[in-house]
Amino acid sequence: MIFKLSFLLLLPTLLLAASPFPHGSKIKAATADLQAARMRSAQGAGSGALLTSSKRYEGSSDLVHLRYHMGPVLSSPINLYLIWYGPWPASHRATLRDFLLSLSDPSPPPPSAAQWWSTVALYSDQTGANVSRRVSVAAEAHLRGLPRGASLTRLGVQLVIADALASGSLPVDHGRGAYLVLTAPGVAVQDFCRAACGFHYFTFPSLVGHTLPYAWVGHSGVQCPDVCAYPFAVPTYMTGVGAMRPPNGDVGVDGMVSVLAHELAELSTNPLVNAWYAGEDPTAPTEIADLCEGVYGTGGGGGYTGQVSKDELGRSYNLNGRNGRKFLVQWVWSPIVKACRGPNAMD
Repeated sequence: MIFKLSFLLLLPTLLLAASPFPHGSKIKAATADLQAARMRSAQGAGSGALLTSSKRYEGSSDLVHLRYHMGPVLSSPINLYLIWYGPWPASHRATLRDFLLSLSDPSPPPPSAAQWWSTVALYSDQTGANVSRRVSVAAEAHLRGLPRGASLTRLGVQLVIADALASGSLPVDHGRGAYLVLTAPGVAVQDFCRAACGFHYFTFPSLVGHTLPYAWVGHSGVQCPDVCAYPFAVPTYMTGVGAMRPPNGDVGVDGMVSVLAHELAELSTNPLVNAWYAGEDPTAPTEIADLCEGVYGTGGGGGYTGQVSKDELGRSYNLNGRNGRKFLVQWVWSPIVKACRGPNAMD
């Protein structure tokens, strides 16, 4: 009992979150270490040896040590179970659903969401099985009435999943399931806008009855677009930086797309927090999307998104999706080139 209570008290530090960008994140400390290493390298070999900012932002494998810790990845075809918590307009649900369905759709032209997911699929487990390229939306639950209230704790997010399972709205899928809790505008979640824009972890049997990988992402359009919907909204202190136009016309939803991509990439490569991450502490790992926060194109880093495209209406994007959709999604770390990578890379 003491162990269980202590573990639950530690939960806020254990959940793995997409941090507000550019306000600060798990990568900030790693970036500082990289800068210090570059300075030491320059001092040891003369000014000509200074490692300047590269097109790939994070530099080389000599400075970033992403390692495999022997745990599973989501190697079976991935069944996504969506829980829409609160009142969601159908148009907003359609944008997010189309993004998720685009991850396995080969038909959109490059650079495509499926090509972006192919970098995530490079990660494998100890048997050599890679993260699956097959991602589908298997079922959806709609909890419009906010049965757990309009303000959720982190443990409350798990109780929302428990409610969806107990009601029969969603099945228990141990082998292939990943559960996504998507909170509507106006729903408050513990640490939302302050320390997290989304997070992933696994459910506790004591709360849900099963151990299942899950993620939460919130709609920030009302509460904190300048925190969690960057670069479609920009903090006032970032003078001289203009907000980009969202490709699907909604700052909050388009901001969610990139956070959702971030969490799903990490959920798939580190579902039980014992697979792919950098650092020695599994309670505070740096995962494959953390390493590339804020990087959307070639040259990205340091508050600059990198080179992305614009459509005829001036809306920014870097991926094509199904139904003619376009998305702006951050890059992820490639284990092959050992750098941040996306299908819109120009090098």
